[in-house]
Amino acid sequence: MNAEEIIITDNEFLRQFETTINQQLATIEYAQQERKIFLTKVFMPEALKEEGYMDIFIEAVLEEIKERNTRVMPTSPDVAKFIRKNRRKYKDLLPVGINI
Repeated sequence: MNAEEIIITDNEFLRQFETTINQQLATIEYAQQERKIFLTKVFMPEALKEEGYMDIFIEAVLEEIKERNTRVMPTSPDVAKFIRKNRRKYKDLLPVGINI
């Protein structure tokens, strides 16, 4: 499974991006301010993490945000770590002057 195969739902009521993998829910909570989205907390069942779905899920959410032409503030350590590992691909999503 790769990021293109994951279906991301934006649950605006709960302010989180969601996906279901192997009948298990994974979420990334967010807060939106003007043209920035703060990714604050990632929840993923341990079994899915062990199967390597964390990076795939984060990548799918970042691609969703990229399509919205919005900047990302990765306040979640998991998201910040992923962006650091994939700096070339996602540095344009960071607000001007923000380095992680």
